[in-house]
Amino acid sequence: MNNLVFGKYIPIDSLIHRLDPRAKLIGLFLMIAAVFIPKSWIAFLVIGVMIAIALLLAKIGIKMIVQSFKPMIVMLLFLMLINSLSIKTGYVLFSIGTFDVYSDAIFNTLFVIVRLLLMISITTLLTATTNPLDLTLGIEWMLKPLQVVHFPAHEVAMMVSIALRFIPTIIEETMRIMNAQKSRGVDFENGKLSEKISAILSLIVPLFSVAFERAYELADAMEARGYVPGAQRTRYHVLKFNFLDYLFIFICLLVMVFSILSRFYL
Repeated sequence: MNNLVFGKYIPIDSLIHRLDPRAKLIGLFLMIAAVFIPKSWIAFLVIGVMIAIALLLAKIGIKMIVQSFKPMIVMLLFLMLINSLSIKTGYVLFSIGTFDVYSDAIFNTLFVIVRLLLMISITTLLTATTNPLDLTLGIEWMLKPLQVVHFPAHEVAMMVSIALRFIPTIIEETMRIMNAQKSRGVDFENGKLSEKISAILSLIVPLFSVAFERAYELADAMEARGYVPGAQRTRYHVLKFNFLDYLFIFICLLVMVFSILSRFYL
């Protein structure tokens, strides 16, 4: 759990870090759409190469993506088990006693794994290269058209940004509470399943207490700095698109177009 890196901002200087947050958000939606469209391994390979290049430009190691993917392993193994029990099409890959495992069950699970891995890589790239303030401004800009129907774009953008920022904070607090309870004799790793569940449940009350305490501290800090929801605000940092931002969006758009074409020609 302490290796969970989703939501963490890495303050380094890179080409991706310097991009406008609005360009990165547009690119995020284009790339996620591109990930869910194709059914060809060649298309997934091309998308994966493009994401790997972006990670390289952002100076984010593959190890960070692997750490983000670890919490999903149990869910994916469970999905493979369900698919093996329910999908009976394709050809028989292997048999376990009288139980046959078909090719479509494995291939469908692999498609889900690849899509999930690519999607986690894209979202990790966004959160690791965009500080919370810029992310708030970018989300608010994307929600601005909804203001014509009195949608609170700024407030929603602020809540999304705070929620993303709180993910690593809550994880760190969870590890701190677990270490404190381990020092008092609580065993999270050994024992029966019921004992493990009881140990995990013992985290809930202190974790909720810490979460509410952090929320109150944040609310007090925002109030002390004069934050008023819905008020007209000026900004010191004004977002502005440049050539690299347009180029980044154009490349993401090309990837999505390639993904759509691959569905018909690959």
